[in-house]
Amino acid sequence: MNDRKLADLVRDQHPLIMPPETPLPAACAAMHARRVGAVLVAGEDHRLLGIFTGRDALRCLATQAEPRSVTLAQVMTRNPHQISPHHSAMDALRMLDDAGVRHMPIVEHGRVLGIVSRYDFRRMEHHRLDQETGFFETIR
Repeated sequence: MNDRKLADLVRDQHPLIMPPETPLPAACAAMHARRVGAVLVAGEDHRLLGIFTGRDALRCLATQAEPRSVTLAQVMTRNPHQISPHHSAMDALRMLDDAGVRHMPIVEHGRVLGIVSRYDFRRMEHHRLDQETGFFETIR
């Protein structure tokens, strides 16, 4: 099987990127409007600072006394797992699975190029990961 490269998956992608000082409600509204599950938090130079996901939003609503006064910098996941565009789709799917995350930024030389989520992959890639996982569980 010929593995797709991440560069091909994100060629025409325009990920939701916001600065760290963005208020939480604005980030959530943008996620809702774009129908995406994550915001990549980056500086003006597009250098990745963190990621903010729907799970983070729920955590904030449950724990913050006044979520309207919170910024992305305060609640983002810093130094998130990331992958380069030169990796294959299978590499990314394995990394997502190993890290237990749904979204992973695609970064080259520290700059954001895109993002992948578990839902970006074809059935064949999910099937192959299931087969690999089953194989490794069998030999344990």
